[in-house]
Amino acid sequence: MRILYLTSHFRPDLGAGALRNSSLFEALLEQLHDDDFVHVITTTPHRYQSYQKDGLKVERGPNYRIDRVEVPQHGSGFLEQVKAFTYYYQGTMRLIKGQSYDRVFASSSLLLTAFLGKRCSEKNRCSLILDVRDILADTIKDYLNSNIVLQRPVVWALSQIERYTFGKADHINLISGGFRNYFKKYPYPRYTEYTHGVDDLFIDAGKSDSNSPEKPYVITYAGNIGLGQGLEKIIPEAARRLGPDYKFRVIGDGGARHLLETSLQVLGVRNVELLKPMDREKLVKYYQSSTYLFIHLNNLKAFEKVLPSKLFEYAAFDKPIVAGVSGYAAEFIKQYLPNHILFPPTDVNALVTQLKSCPLQFSHRPVFTSQFSRRVIDSNFAKIIYL
Repeated sequence: MRILYLTSHFRPDLGAGALRNSSLFEALLEQLHDDDFVHVITTTPHRYQSYQKDGLKVERGPNYRIDRVEVPQHGSGFLEQVKAFTYYYQGTMRLIKGQSYDRVFASSSLLLTAFLGKRCSEKNRCSLILDVRDILADTIKDYLNSNIVLQRPVVWALSQIERYTFGKADHINLISGGFRNYFKKYPYPRYTEYTHGVDDLFIDAGKSDSNSPEKPYVITYAGNIGLGQGLEKIIPEAARRLGPDYKFRVIGDGGARHLLETSLQVLGVRNVELLKPMDREKLVKYYQSSTYLFIHLNNLKAFEKVLPSKLFEYAAFDKPIVAGVSGYAAEFIKQYLPNHILFPPTDVNALVTQLKSCPLQFSHRPVFTSQFSRRVIDSNFAKIIYL
């Protein structure tokens, strides 16, 4: 079995996609026999401009090869990502020329990587398995809601690409149960729902008990700072109202970081600390020293379907999870994650009121970390890819 594995995010890059695919790749290697081979084609690290990490252009093992296509550093803007994908697409087509594969697997945070997987499977006349981590056409429709003239042709074009990509795929994995209804329009593929998981690193680090904290209480957010997170709409004003007894700590980077910084300056807020992206090992220490762990999504209709990977990191620790989400993510938290504060996205009043009124308590979530162990999820998903 020769498998072509496509993902634009892979080690040593940061982000949910890189963590998911690096771990899934390792699980896949454990399934292989001596005469099997996996060819990973990914990109050089480019998740954050402020986090530079070198990765070998070519990495070889006894039954695998990893090629990293060089793409330009960029922010999180859609057009910048399309430009980076163009480099990735062209590089992939060069690398597979003259090669043959029995299966193509593509893990796609953007529709474009799934589209690349479809093109490669057609060239090799082989089966296609897709791991879908978001719905691009749905998200772009919301972003362009105020510009109908541009929205209609863009969404139409993306819908055509989507129909071509998903319509006849052999197998599609949905990372969020919130995607189910959307994909009913594509009845041909077989579907699974192998979602995010909790890494052993976080499970081990989260076993210790938290001590009674001293003020200021630290509310930590770690991850992308983009338009999708809408942090500039919630953190500055919430920090101003909460005052010196609370401190927001934001770890990450992204295309909307400047909006957050500007809002903080305008309001004269001083109880918000901004830190650059960092390795997971360092990140663990910040989680451990936090009082609350914070997550927020912008108030867009498309985000009612998603399930943020950050919830699975936070769940390993005994801290209260403060979540400004709606839709499927909110229902998931209510069902699986005890000790949470849930508020509507961008609702500063609800956030401040609940933080001040809800009793502070620390409690571990062993049932969750056992049920959603990344190691177990990846092992089961790898069997689907290989068989």
